[in-house]
Amino acid sequence: MKRAIITGATSGIGKEMAIQLHRRGWELVLTGRNAAVLQRMAKKCGSGTRYIALDLAERDAPQKLYDFCRGMRIDMLINNAGFGAFGTFTESSLEQELSMVDVNIRAVHILTKLFLRDFVKRDAGIILNVASIAAFAPGPLMATYYASKSYVLRLTLAIREELRRSGSHVTVSVLCPGPVATEFSRRAGVNFAIRPADVHEVAYCGLSGALAGRSVILPKLSVKLGALGAGLCPQEIAAAFVYLIQRRRKPRD
Repeated sequence: MKRAIITGATSGIGKEMAIQLHRRGWELVLTGRNAAVLQRMAKKCGSGTRYIALDLAERDAPQKLYDFCRGMRIDMLINNAGFGAFGTFTESSLEQELSMVDVNIRAVHILTKLFLRDFVKRDAGIILNVASIAAFAPGPLMATYYASKSYVLRLTLAIREELRRSGSHVTVSVLCPGPVATEFSRRAGVNFAIRPADVHEVAYCGLSGALAGRSVILPKLSVKLGALGAGLCPQEIAAAFVYLIQRRRKPRD
């Protein structure tokens, strides 16, 4: 039986991926900040499910997760944990932004490196990093979040090419959804300007793409067109366009 690790598994895309992988017969290692929710999910997903409550913003949390998995055969790592925040760069909280960098970048970087080394030695394994359509453009009013997701996209594609050049059978994929109906908007303090996608469909698309070994996974035609447009136009124009979209995301009270 195959086993997957999912970070940020207590809500949103991560939780839905856990449910879908369980239905496919996978055993799971789940992590998130809420121990009570993890315990309930473990009961729902069966005796083969293990969990560890961690805040990936803490410096030693990625290593703790890796150490927790020692002795297990891990077949897939899903780096899903992440969050955003709305506001101008001069007025947004430095503490919150540094926490975002730790979760969205540092934890993803460390976990990818640690588990990828094991996968490469075994010449088998799948890594799915969850980024965003935000990875394709500068993001005024959510500058740190957009930059963090760009890091995830570029890191994933660079690693993928290294693996291809070496002839490895390990695959690394990146999921780049647009707005999704999850708790993300509440934590970021914004309302989406467009109708968010269904989390079940996004999770299914991400898992199917990763299991098929695809590189960049873009759910929905509108997301694909958005990524294409952001890549073709000058970045200054992309930044101006994103600002107009972001301004429509009225901060929540």
